[in-house]
Formats: sequence, C-alpha cells, structure tokens
Amino acid sequence: MERGVDRRDFNSYGSRRGNEEVMARSTVANIRIVNKLLGGEVGPKTIHISIGEKLYVFDASMRYKRSKAAWVKAVIAGSFEQIHRSNPVRMGIIPLCFKAGENNETFGLTRHERYSIDLPSNVSEIRPGQDVTVATDNGKSFTCTLRFDTEMELAYFDHGGILQYVIRNLISRQSLNQLQVD
Repeated sequence: MERGVDRRDFNSYGSRRGNEEVMARSTVANIRIVNKLLGGEVGPKTIHISIGEKLYVFDASMRYKRSKAAWVKAVIAGSFEQIHRSNPVRMGIIPLCFKAGENNETFGLTRHERYSIDLPSNVSEIRPGQDVTVATDNGKSFTCTLRFDTEMELAYFDHGGILQYVIRNLISRQSLNQLQVD
C-alpha cells in the first residue's frame, strides 16, 4: 500500500516479481513451509539461532544480515526440484544431497551444528555429482552428493555466483576490446 498498489491488486507475489523487496519476502513467506528447527511447525517462521527467538524468516534473515553473522555457503537436502537446486547454484551456494535413505535424523543432526565440507580447494578438481564428506562441529560426519550438475554451474560457483560470472566476463571483454582499439 505504501507503494501505491491498490488492495485489489494484492493477488499474488508472482505479479510483483519486478520489485526486489517483494521478491525477497515472497521467497521466505510460503505458508506451507515445514520448519524442522521449530519442531515441524508450518508457516514462514524460524528460530534465529544467535538469539534463540522465533521470527518470520524474512525478519530473521534481515537481522542476520545486519549483524553480518550468517552467510549461507551450502544447502543440504534430501532432494531438489530443478529450480530449487539451480537457484542456489546461481548465487554461488553449494547444493548437497543426502545419500538415498539418509537425512538429518539418520545422523542425529539438530540443525544447529556448524558444518565443514571437504571440497577440493581448486574448482577444476570438482566434478559434477561427486561425493563429498561433510563434518559437524560435534564430531559427526557423513557423505553427501555434490549437486553441481554441469561444468557451467561449476563456473558460476568458481566466480561466487552468476552475477559475478557475468560481470567478470563483461569486464574481460571490455578490456580485450580496449586492447584491440589501442
């Protein structure tokens, strides 16, 4: 309403995709999300780990952002639909899948652990679909499948995401064009 949108036009987030604030909120506002950090509670709330307070996911993410306390580097899931796997990849986030028949409960994970992922330090040594070891700060470890599915996705990851990849390529081309003009 503060942006002049009539109430009758509040039909869906999808119709407001051009607004980055609406997009950010819609990403985490699904009323059907089952949050296991909250014991399976349904709705767009989560627990802010640092303060132990239950907040709307968007509010928690903004609080983490302000405190510079959280940075998502990987997502571990039982499986991914294509779009839910490729979107994190395009943001430079590592998509991992538990092995068939395994999940958080298999390993007694509380979802409050800190995780270390044993990836090669050189991206050229990473292969789509390879297995990697994940270790927790409480001594548990398990194997996940790395869900970079193409070499292009590895290139995005190497650059920190698709935006950085595109910008670096544009700068590289511009520099090359400048050399050719000179």
